[in-house]
Amino acid sequence: MNREEFDHAVRAAGAILGENELLVIGSQALHASVPGAVPPEAARSIEADIAALDDPDEQKADLIDGTIGEVSMFHRTFGYYAQGITRSTAILPRGWQDRLIRYETPNTNGVVAWCLEIHDLWISKAIASRHKDIEFCAALIAKDLVNTDTLVCRLDDVDGIEAARRAHVVGLIEGFSRSG
Repeated sequence: MNREEFDHAVRAAGAILGENELLVIGSQALHASVPGAVPPEAARSIEADIAALDDPDEQKADLIDGTIGEVSMFHRTFGYYAQGITRSTAILPRGWQDRLIRYETPNTNGVVAWCLEIHDLWISKAIASRHKDIEFCAALIAKDLVNTDTLVCRLDDVDGIEAARRAHVVGLIEGFSRSG
């Protein structure tokens, strides 16, 4: 998903929900931290993970999914979509809310996307550790878009993950740093 497509997904989600502020948790949050084109490992994703700031019963996430989500008319028309999610979708370091990056362009039509800060995003993706997440994390380190010392500190601020998963993420940080 390129920046223009991301802007469109944000604009559409805001219009559907009737809200001027949204939360972006997935890889497309990178658009707020990286000027210009995002790495191909992020651009190949065709979905933007978007949440309402206030969605206690998850109905807003369902509304996004049903209207502009996967296999919707929006998806079939444009080739990309918004995945309706909730704040609890990702495992994140303490304090992530204070580090959100404001993203707004003329193409978002007044809708602000509050996007995960790049190190918080990296940690979330490394914890998830799907194949596409690992490629994403490797690319951010290889392109010097994240600081490995900051990643280690952010990992220390993650509560509730088992020791083996924590060790796996430390291994990713160390391994990608050596190969970069």
